[in-house]
Amino acid sequence: MKYPPKHHLDDDQNHMIEVIKTYPLATVISIADNQPLITHLPLIFENGKLIGHIDIYNPQANLLKDNNDITLIFSGPECYISPSVYNTTQLPTWNYIKVHLKGKVKAIESKAALKQSLIAMTEFLEAPDHKYVLEPDNPRLDRNLNYIKMFEITITHWEGKFKLSQDKKPSDTKAARTELVRANQESIRKFLDSVF
Repeated sequence: MKYPPKHHLDDDQNHMIEVIKTYPLATVISIADNQPLITHLPLIFENGKLIGHIDIYNPQANLLKDNNDITLIFSGPECYISPSVYNTTQLPTWNYIKVHLKGKVKAIESKAALKQSLIAMTEFLEAPDHKYVLEPDNPRLDRNLNYIKMFEITITHWEGKFKLSQDKKPSDTKAARTELVRANQESIRKFLDSVF
């Protein structure tokens, strides 16, 4: 039996790009000496590639160059689905959306490109309200350019894992979708109340 089941896979790149744009914080995984290095960075999808920035003191920064291999995970919404939400008899499950990517990394050495990329990323992340604009003449931006490395990733493999109760009756799939929305809103509030 193939795993994951075909009905939990989504090979539509437009769906995966939508996950990346909506949830841009990626888990970035590199391997050095048979050990994984893992960092969480926002990445922006631009002209078919992913663009990111990393602190020069992060040990993973040295691996984000030279056509090195990289693995990325983007995480969409997820939650436990109780059988109580379904209209038919089911077992408990966990629904989620994940995008797994593999790619090749290239360092971008140009400070001008880095500066423009930081401005563009801020503009993207500020959408749709744009309450803050990172101005090109911001002196703090210029002072920090020497401490940031820019890189781009050419994606070589796409895998969308959309486990959303698609194998259930339409009414149960709809109920699971409603629960995913409700549970995410409620769990964020409860979690923040408990830690902050």
